[in-house]
Amino acid sequence: MKRLITFTITILTVLCLTACSMPMQNKTTRKNGLNTAFTSDVKINLDRLEADGIVKRFGDGMWEVEFSSPNSLSGVKLSFSEGNVEASYKGLSFSVPQSALPVKAMMLNLIKVVDDYARLDELKGEEKDGMLEVSGKLDGGEYVLIVDKDGILSRFEMPNNKLTMTFTGLTEIAGAEQTTSAEGTSEPTSAEADGNTTTAAVTTTAEE
Repeated sequence: MKRLITFTITILTVLCLTACSMPMQNKTTRKNGLNTAFTSDVKINLDRLEADGIVKRFGDGMWEVEFSSPNSLSGVKLSFSEGNVEASYKGLSFSVPQSALPVKAMMLNLIKVVDDYARLDELKGEEKDGMLEVSGKLDGGEYVLIVDKDGILSRFEMPNNKLTMTFTGLTEIAGAEQTTSAEGTSEPTSAEADGNTTTAAVTTTAEE
């Protein structure tokens, strides 16, 4: 009997120590501010590529990004519309070149995640320093979507692909059509892109 009591106490002690040693995750919900049309400055770090530009969301599946740096991307605009992607440079349209595929894949990952979460009533994740981190996985790898206290897009990361996108000065586009909340939607589980994020420069034949 004494041996059984000692064994029970030992087990309870181990369980208690294990529970105390596990970090507590502050899981919480927050209002969803993703279901809006917006324009925002964006800073992109993709492996060795560092780029700046302006990204716009007009509605579900309708996005645009125009780069201001580096020189190899300056002036290049990628327009996304319901799965189709078009590239242009100072008004001259052309098919997306092979060298732009990593940038295209990066944007498709972002679009997939934001548009899927925009259909939800609330966002659920881990709160850190006043921000909410929503984690998940795409075909291209794991991601972290970070929103502020109002549920507004702040950062998007895919650590395995060495991708970080930081959004600043985000403002709503007045009068643009917004997506509507759909019943029974679930968290995104797959990407429209293959997640290949090797660095490459976009080249065009247009002159400054």
